[in-house]
Amino acid sequence: MTIAGRVDRKSETWSSRFGFIMAAVGSSVGLGNIWRFTYTTGENGGGAFVLAYVGFIILIAFPLLAAEYAIGRRSGHSAVESVQALARASGKSELWGVVAWLGMLAAFFILTFYSVVSAWFMAYVPIAFSGDFASDVGSTASSAERFEAVTSDLPQLLLYLAIFLGAAVAVVGIGVKRGIERASTILMPLFVLLFIVLLVFAAAEGAFAEAVGFLTNVHVEDFSFAMLLDALAQSFFATGVGAAVMITYGAYLKGDANVPRSAAIVAGADTAVALVVALTVFSLVFAVGSDPSSGFSLLFVNLPIGLAAMPAGQIVGGAFFLLALFAALASSISLLEVAVSWLDERTGVTRWGAAMGVGFAAFVIGAGYIFSREYIGFVDFVAASLLMPLGGFLTAVFAGWVIEKKLMQTELGNGFFRVWRPVVRWVIPIVIGVVLVMGVYEKLGG
Repeated sequence: MTIAGRVDRKSETWSSRFGFIMAAVGSSVGLGNIWRFTYTTGENGGGAFVLAYVGFIILIAFPLLAAEYAIGRRSGHSAVESVQALARASGKSELWGVVAWLGMLAAFFILTFYSVVSAWFMAYVPIAFSGDFASDVGSTASSAERFEAVTSDLPQLLLYLAIFLGAAVAVVGIGVKRGIERASTILMPLFVLLFIVLLVFAAAEGAFAEAVGFLTNVHVEDFSFAMLLDALAQSFFATGVGAAVMITYGAYLKGDANVPRSAAIVAGADTAVALVVALTVFSLVFAVGSDPSSGFSLLFVNLPIGLAAMPAGQIVGGAFFLLALFAALASSISLLEVAVSWLDERTGVTRWGAAMGVGFAAFVIGAGYIFSREYIGFVDFVAASLLMPLGGFLTAVFAGWVIEKKLMQTELGNGFFRVWRPVVRWVIPIVIGVVLVMGVYEKLGG
């Protein structure tokens, strides 16, 4: 309820630490790790990109993840109100709310194209289970033709887009405990268990050693600012840092939760799942001599060729695309919750009304991508490579320089705070600033 320009603290909290971890991991482990991490790793040569990605997770994403949880829990409000409340408490301008506004914008844009890619995965589930991939053995052309046919079937994709977003709206509309937390505690353990099974299968039947080599062999010539920007963007995209997602989830944390430990668990789980998925995918891709650098169509064109040549590829392929849907739904829920939390808090609109309104807006824009899918790459670049790193930069400045020292110290604990503060104040802004400016310059052909 709004009172004199301010709002009451969130009344709902995660019912357990496990529930929060599952929801947070579910938010992080989605198409960002299954779809985006694999194709960006392939495009950037493997080992060097993975090394840069893991380095950015440790140096940048993890400290910012802890900062965003702390900001959310300290205030107990939506992302925008949390930032503004801490700015007020520190005697600073509420204009710092731009930190969360930028993140909310990034989250919404990601949701618009994320849901379209999820619709592709939904279309591929029955195709995989039907055994249709068998016709792709040794034929990239056949697999590419199927992808083109699937992404050109506008009525089917619009239906799948509506179903997917409808499911996300339903979960968010139900609420934090009964909706988001319950869905995450079911989906994420199932996701992890089944992906371990897929990894064992890939190790036994695929080119596992070649995949390990691709992900671990570092070639100096692969390093560039453009590649570093891709790795930085992926570390943000995968963890949700810079998109106001984790500030939003932090608002539902109980007061006795250990913020640094929670951030470490989520960042570690996210990285582990990303590597497991990459090993699984590239084992199957390399098994048939397919090209790992084929871009965002890697999982839809190159992977089916590998699945087609594998024993039980029909079952494994269906399970893979079904798992991707589970992960995508968990992430989409968190992206949707960012805007819904603010609308529910500030406008008086019910949670259901806010969820349906944001979901409908995402559907309308997503429908545009279905008709012109070339815009997905552009929006992905703007949201993940520009808005999220910029949001991370501003979050570091806000948490390290603007918020009163004692507020963050209380949330993070004295020991962790002593290491965290100089990193957030000096290292993170400088690294993000240099990589963002030079990376964009290289990408634009400078």
